Amino acid sequence: MTAPTPDLGAAFERAAILIAEADALLVAAGAGMGVDSGLPDFRGTDGFWKAYPALGRSRIDFLRIASPDAFRRQPELAWGFYGHRLALYRQTVPHAGFGLLRRWIAQAPLGGAVFTSNVDGQFQRAGFDADWIDECHGSIHHLQCLACCHPGIWPADGFLPEVDEERCLLRNAPPRCPRCGGLARPNILMFGDAQWLEARERGQAARLEQWLAQVSRPVVIELGAGTAVPTVRMFSHRVLQTLGGRLVRINPQEARVPGSGNVSIALGALDGLRGIDGALQRVG
Repeated sequence: MTAPTPDLGAAFERAAILIAEADALLVAAGAGMGVDSGLPDFRGTDGFWKAYPALGRSRIDFLRIASPDAFRRQPELAWGFYGHRLALYRQTVPHAGFGLLRRWIAQAPLGGAVFTSNVDGQFQRAGFDADWIDECHGSIHHLQCLACCHPGIWPADGFLPEVDEERCLLRNAPPRCPRCGGLARPNILMFGDAQWLEARERGQAARLEQWLAQVSRPVVIELGAGTAVPTVRMFSHRVLQTLGGRLVRINPQEARVPGSGNVSIALGALDGLRGIDGALQRVG
C-alpha cells in the first residue's frame, strides 16, 4: 500500500484509537470484503455478466438467476451458477485482512463477532469462530429442500459440482432432499424468496443479540457494505443508535458516516485494514 494522504493518515489514527478503547468489536461485512481475495462482488449488471458471460449472452441478470424460480424453471442453469460459486468459495484463500481482524478481536476485552450479508463462508475459512458469525442472508455451504417438504437444513459438503463454465450449466447430478428426493437448493435468502428456511440464521442472530447485551463500548468495523443492499449498514447504524457504539466504515465509493465521532476510510477492505493496523501498532 502506498503512503497514506494526510487525511487518510488521520483517519487511520482515529480508527486505531476507537478500536483500542473498545470493549468489543463487531465486523460488519458486505460483498466488498471479498474483492481483495479475488471474489466478484456483482456490482451492476455489466459486472455480473463479466463474471458470468454465459448469463450475459442470454441477458439473464442477477435478480433472475438468484431466485427460487430459477431452480424450478432451469435447475441445471441455476445450479450451474450456484455450483460454480460454491466451488469458487471453497478454493478461495481469504485475504490478509481477515487475520488482522482476528488479532484485534482477540485483544478486545469482550472479544468480537461478525455480521455479514456474504454467503461465501470466508470468515469461517479464515478461522473465525462459527458461533460468533451471523450470516444474515444464509450460507451457500448449506442446503434445504426446494419444495420445503421439511424444515431441515444440512451441509453441502457432499456435493461436488461439475460446471460447464462456457454455458453455466451443471454437468453432474444436483443435490437432492434426503426426505422427498426432490431438488435441493442453497440455504440462501434469494430474490422473491418466501421459502427460505431461517432457522439456522435465527440461531446465529440470537447468540449475537445475547452477546451485544453485555457490551458497552462497541466499535463496528464495516467493510465493503454499500447502499444497494442496505442490510449490513442498517445493522451498523442500529448498534450506533441502541448501544452508543462507534463506526469505522471502509468503503472505496460509499464511505460517508453519520455523526462526527465515526471514521470514514475511502479504500478497499485490505488497504483500509492495513492502514489501521499500522496506526494501532503506533498507538499501542
